[in-house]
Amino acid sequence: MKVGIILGSLRKESFSKKVASNVASLFPKGFETEFVEIGNLPLFNQDYEGDLGTPSIYTEFRNKIKGLDAVLFVTPEYNRSVPAVLKNALDVASRPYGESAWSGKPAAIISISPGALSGFGANHHLRQILAFLNMPVVQQPEAYIGNVHELLDEEGKLTNEGTVQFLQTFVDTFVDLIQRNK
Repeated sequence: MKVGIILGSLRKESFSKKVASNVASLFPKGFETEFVEIGNLPLFNQDYEGDLGTPSIYTEFRNKIKGLDAVLFVTPEYNRSVPAVLKNALDVASRPYGESAWSGKPAAIISISPGALSGFGANHHLRQILAFLNMPVVQQPEAYIGNVHELLDEEGKLTNEGTVQFLQTFVDTFVDLIQRNK
């Protein structure tokens, strides 16, 4: 089973990337994780599906998503919502209309924040989008990682055993959802 990991942050040393790297190692044998690049996608423009012609990078991205069995989203919160780069990627692979690459793919969301609110707004806004895209999403446990900078060491490894155990439970629940939706 191939699980794509999509980050809502483009920052080289982002907390999202560090947490996602830790989580990737928690998947069981038989599951392969792969980070999917979204920062190179031009802003979605409906004219790309008509007069301007579809950019090849859109086609490559859509095919990459179609080749996944499931998607893990790990994202910070920007202004109480999802980062624009993440929303753009969701829009790009949801087109052309009626041919969404996301449809039916199991998904899970981890929101990250250096603050105490843990990206609650981004997590729930993303859930709304994924519901429309017809993606079954892990409902419980919900994964909000607040004060993330206090949970990582200098190498980006999670140091809090309780957090690691929680994320293992989260991954196990996601694996179950993926297997039920094969």
